[in-house]
Amino acid sequence: MAKSTMGFQEQIIESAGEIYRYLDAKGEVSINKMKKDLSLADNFAEMGLGWLSREDKLEYTQKAKSVTVKLR
Repeated sequence: MAKSTMGFQEQIIESAGEIYRYLDAKGEVSINKMKKDLSLADNFAEMGLGWLSREDKLEYTQKAKSVTVKLR
């Protein structure tokens, strides 16, 4: 389904799925790298991370100049 025809919540869920699959393949990465690699529209990277966080699927780590994220 094209993102333009999806509802807002469906786009967030789709973004969360893309993030989940990406982290499953890559392991721990910086949020900035993940956002650059996935090129999600608008703020859907942040909203997708929020969705997965709410479901307790992610673990965050503060590094020197960035925050990394990985699946639990």
